[in-house]
Amino acid sequence: MSDESGAGTSGTSPDRANPAELAALRAVFGSDGGRRPPLGWAAVRAFEAEHGVVLPEPYRTFVAEIADGSASGPPEYGFLPLAELPSDWDGEADVRSLSSPFPLTEAWMWEDEDDDGPESVADGEDVDAVLDRVHGDGSVVLGTDGCAMNWHLVVSGPHRGQIWMISDVGAVPFGAPYGHTTAEPGFTGWVRHWADKKSWYDVA
Repeated sequence: MSDESGAGTSGTSPDRANPAELAALRAVFGSDGGRRPPLGWAAVRAFEAEHGVVLPEPYRTFVAEIADGSASGPPEYGFLPLAELPSDWDGEADVRSLSSPFPLTEAWMWEDEDDDGPESVADGEDVDAVLDRVHGDGSVVLGTDGCAMNWHLVVSGPHRGQIWMISDVGAVPFGAPYGHTTAEPGFTGWVRHWADKKSWYDVA
């Protein structure tokens, strides 16, 4: 039985736990020997109160009832417990602000000379300040594929509930609507794509 987050309704929403999505997540992680025990609702609510956010569904129910990450993945180096950071994280953990909106709604490859960047940069905001927000604001880090390629779940802002790959050269949203993969967008789509052993970027 899920928390008051809305389980039992149809459709995909970052505020309502879809029973079909939860069933799919339980199927993927049910026999996973690397799965970490779920946190329980009290710990999830305490985390949310501390950080001033409500985690998006189905990740919220997943962490509370199914697993708090897994050594098996996704991604390559394991699925991190809630709010942990990769061992090679470049930056201060205590300056991250989960309640501040994630600043992007479209891909931004800041190493690409032809990419003009988001409007905030075009309007004159310092690029380094925006990069700090991209890495530090409005997301939890789900894990890493190494070489500073980290998977984030957006928890605040217009893309709340979506998965992003953020590396040292750029940031891209994950899911077929964004053109980089055939996967469904969102947390369940990300997990299913990994469970099906598909390449993260399987669209040429």
